[in-house]
Amino acid sequence: MIPIAGTAVLTAAEMRAAEAAAIAAGTSVDTLMQRAGAGIAGAVRRLAGVNDVLILCGPGHNGGDGYVAAARLHAAGRLVRVAAAVEPRTPAAIAARALWGGPVEQLATAAPAPVLVDALFGTGLTRALEEDTSSFLNKLIRQANLAIAVDVPSGVATDDGALLGDVPPYHVTLALGAAKPAHLLQPAAARCGAVRVIPIGVATDSATQVLAHPDPTAPPVDAHKFTRGMVAVVRGRMAGAAQLAASAAMHAGAGYVELLGPTIPGAPHALVRRRCDAEALADPRIGALLVGPGLGRDDDARALLEQALATDHPLVVDGDALHLVTPERLRDRRAPLILTPHAGEFAALFGAPAGSKLAAARDAAARADATIVFKGPDTVIAAPDGRAIIAGEATSWLSTAGSGDVLAGAIAAMLADGRTALDGASAGVWLHAEAARRLGPAFIADDLAVALAGARA
Repeated sequence: MIPIAGTAVLTAAEMRAAEAAAIAAGTSVDTLMQRAGAGIAGAVRRLAGVNDVLILCGPGHNGGDGYVAAARLHAAGRLVRVAAAVEPRTPAAIAARALWGGPVEQLATAAPAPVLVDALFGTGLTRALEEDTSSFLNKLIRQANLAIAVDVPSGVATDDGALLGDVPPYHVTLALGAAKPAHLLQPAAARCGAVRVIPIGVATDSATQVLAHPDPTAPPVDAHKFTRGMVAVVRGRMAGAAQLAASAAMHAGAGYVELLGPTIPGAPHALVRRRCDAEALADPRIGALLVGPGLGRDDDARALLEQALATDHPLVVDGDALHLVTPERLRDRRAPLILTPHAGEFAALFGAPAGSKLAAARDAAARADATIVFKGPDTVIAAPDGRAIIAGEATSWLSTAGSGDVLAGAIAAMLADGRTALDGASAGVWLHAEAARRLGPAFIADDLAVALAGARA
């Protein structure tokens, strides 16, 4: 089993293509099934202890993987039972059923077990489960001490994370070959539990990856404040939001942070205050410019945004600023550009997404020629060239006022550090989530900004 951080994410079609390529290169379907079944059996042995196991097998290859796992567990001396609603229908699954060789109970009458393995349906499911099947499955899952899904939980749409019916939460999901979008996108991700990848020997090249710990970049011995990265934050009507973002940039590692606008009483001494004018915005030392937190949406705010867009600095656009622009206006910029919308801001700028959040973020990145950080419990980071990174589920305690301002500041600091837009956005998202994890429950955004320093260590 492999943790999914930093691994490839494949859609159902991409996974089928990867398997087809392996088969064309000489690997048989039976061999792939044996690898998957062996991996499932090994994971069950490690996770389930000595508890009895019930494996539910479907009619296709997912069910075939389950039959192989059952045979392997039985050979290892484990007490394992198998249940199915229908007989296997593919040649490989039929062969796997024969390999199992033991009794197959009816799903409708199967007694519960401490450990349940759901190998009913894999990534190809596109419709809701039949009502009886769903009812029996849910009952068995809720009575198990450990519920394990093979590839994806039955009743989950692989590519967009939608629920096709009533899907209870599993404790563990074993992703075969590679992670899938459903393991990371809500609401399906909340049903998957801990996700681990079972390698099956297929190539998993993909333009989509799971967010990983960014490479640490300690300043060199001859560093000074400007080589560590200078961030300038444009202040608008709501001073607190801009100050939060500036504080976050400082604690995320920026060597020099300016707040451009009127002086704020009580601002940190390390924060440099400066009037927001053409001279300040043209400062060549600026490594990243941030506009949007607390900006407002009036004519003055629009004028500040236009000044920021006219610069050639790498730019992070957040909050109110996202309501004042169009994708077409943003495409005019040549310097790196990162947009950080939550769902409401995304809809205002690009229209309400239809279908997959991943696809919507990619489309938006192409339209605006910008890196998009589509925020939420399942944050998607997409670049104009089609690459994308999906963040695993972060703590729900991040749903607090000012959290987005802190994220924008962290991203600006990473961008000023010399990272590309995609790498900087990804590093900021990771740092933001890690700081929240370390803080525990019931923190406020001010605490979160300060915690960025420890999270980067």
